[in-house]
Amino acid sequence: MDLKEVMAINMRRIRHGKQLTQEEVAHRTGLSVRHVGAIERAEMSATVTVLGQIAEALDVEPAELVTR
Repeated sequence: MDLKEVMAINMRRIRHGKQLTQEEVAHRTGLSVRHVGAIERAEMSATVTVLGQIAEALDVEPAELVTR
């Protein structure tokens, strides 16, 4: 499993745990819903900047998104 897939799984798990929609995450990050969805489906890699934005939106440390 590559890091892109690890992040996708963690992001989805955390987002569901906080009962947030992809739309809410997109709004909190300033990213498009399409971009958030592509990252969550492991179709697109997140830059370090985007990783930070997503972590902040989910109120977690960035490492939590990329830890296996």
